[in-house]
Amino acid sequence: MAFPFRKGLHMAMQYRRLGRSGIKLSAFSLGSWLTFGESQAVEQSIASMQAAYDAGANFFDNAEAYAGGESERVMGAALRELGWPRYSYLVSTKYFWGLHDVPNTHWTLNRKYLMQAIDGSLERLGLDYVDIVYCHRADPETSIEETVWAMSDIIASGKALYWGTSEWKADEIRAAWEIAERHHLRKPVVEQSEYNLFRRDRVEQEYSRLYEDIGLGLTTFSPLAAGLLTGKYLDGIPAGTRAASVSWLREKLTGVDTNATVRELKAVADEMGCSLAQLSLAWAASNPNVTSVITGASRPEQVVENMAALEVLEALTPEIKARIEEIFS
Repeated sequence: MAFPFRKGLHMAMQYRRLGRSGIKLSAFSLGSWLTFGESQAVEQSIASMQAAYDAGANFFDNAEAYAGGESERVMGAALRELGWPRYSYLVSTKYFWGLHDVPNTHWTLNRKYLMQAIDGSLERLGLDYVDIVYCHRADPETSIEETVWAMSDIIASGKALYWGTSEWKADEIRAAWEIAERHHLRKPVVEQSEYNLFRRDRVEQEYSRLYEDIGLGLTTFSPLAAGLLTGKYLDGIPAGTRAASVSWLREKLTGVDTNATVRELKAVADEMGCSLAQLSLAWAASNPNVTSVITGASRPEQVVENMAALEVLEALTPEIKARIEEIFS
């Protein structure tokens, strides 16, 4: 079976509207989870961010809790060094886990924590505002109404432009949106969820009504299933990889059945002349409800390879997608 993908086409980046908001994000973006901060020097982060920017990426994702705040500091230092015009890129951060192990400051979305957290992030990032701020998880101990008021006030203050949620249940997102609607507050416009060929139900089923009903935008993370969909763990855990030192990753990546499925997908990638990672990224971006697929990379070379998934996206025919569906059914 012949496929139309050929390396070196250098497709222009796609920009997609974030739900019903007025902003557009690049179809592929760069995140800092597990890569910026203590595990990556500022110089390496600068190179990775520049490689993404050169490929047309305009969205850079972060969170207060990543590397205990160091990820924001590293990204801030990189942005100062790179000197890009502020209008040319978007930055996000997230709140819930907190940085201090005292009451009211961790595992929460209370007003006190949120109003202070945004100031800390802006200081570490060296920015006057972030473009998107997320509630990193739902907080069962704080009323959604209190959180909605606080997030709306952060937007009103100009310290962030849009807000959303991350890994919230559909009914929690709808409740937040309806509270904001009722009180004429700033509504959540985006959800950030895990989405890959092994984790699909929430994005494809649970949220299905929200895209049309409230115009929910969607940014997604872990498109390669923590590296499982790169194929580098098909023959075990290589020394020096992230999984070699993270126990929960090792358990996730060494399943016999999942790796057998990955081998089948690799056959499709080989026929297309692309990497397994590129095919997996392109598949995630092919969902019309996905605004931006957040990629991760510890080296600029990885960024370049990931961004080339745009070429594979252009070549994903209905026939290829049907074959992938059969593999993962």
